[in-house]
Amino acid sequence: MIKLTFTVRPGQGEPSGFDLGDLVCEGEGGTAASTGHVPDQGMMIHLSVPLLLDQLEPLLSGKRRTLTYTPIGSSYRLDFHRRRDGHVRVRANGIPVGRCSTEDLARAVLTAAQSFADEHVETLPAGDPAAKDYTSALRRFRQAQHDPTT
Repeated sequence: MIKLTFTVRPGQGEPSGFDLGDLVCEGEGGTAASTGHVPDQGMMIHLSVPLLLDQLEPLLSGKRRTLTYTPIGSSYRLDFHRRRDGHVRVRANGIPVGRCSTEDLARAVLTAAQSFADEHVETLPAGDPAAKDYTSALRRFRQAQHDPTT
């Protein structure tokens, strides 16, 4: 099983679509986080989550077998490899984190992205393009996964 968590770094002033944040990826192989690295591996979190949602869809639908995801403004990296049996192996910066089914990966990403949206995206200023991009990417991802809450 894979679990993702997205966070905004504190102390950045008023919320902005360019806020820095972090990603934690947990699995049976361990935990990999963008925090605590030199150089810093933080990312523009409000832009990076929609990028992950958009880039994962071809992997989950079977159009691609691999994905190397690098968040915006970061050197942190997640590698996804879909095997023939439908399971996806996840590595963070080359270190094995875990594996799960495509359905479980979609659910884990959707849960983390929605939780982040509920807590942080609503706080962005009215008209911030990052908020619109985020909600659009979330809607597209839900539709592609045939999620009934769209």
